[in-house]
Amino acid sequence: MAADGVVLTNLNLKPGHCVEVKGFIPPDCKGFAVNLGENANSYILHLNARFDLHGDIQKIVCNSKDADGWGAEQRENAFPFQQGAETMMCFEYQPDNITVKLSSGEQFSFPVRKPLSSISFMSLEGIQFKSISTE
Repeated sequence: MAADGVVLTNLNLKPGHCVEVKGFIPPDCKGFAVNLGENANSYILHLNARFDLHGDIQKIVCNSKDADGWGAEQRENAFPFQQGAETMMCFEYQPDNITVKLSSGEQFSFPVRKPLSSISFMSLEGIQFKSISTE
């Protein structure tokens, strides 16, 4: 995965709201990541979509990170992503979990392990940013 990408600060995503991200997945993409949290060292959600990366084939792996320490991984069976195609994901922040809604209509939840009054940081890696909207 490329280390470069898009970084948003001052996002101010409060519980009960969601952020929708649209992007283009490069044709040679091995994996991409979306990170939500406080800053680059503290994520309440690290979503890593792996086409063929770290021994995973077409798998979404989620985790949290606090002060450079990773939590326990959570793997999802849904994988609607295609290399060389656009994708959309919506992240709905609730006090106890983040619901991830995929463009295929599938969704799953990831537990909030470190509650925040709002999510201020978001970064995208390995995917070409198209648009973002909040509701």
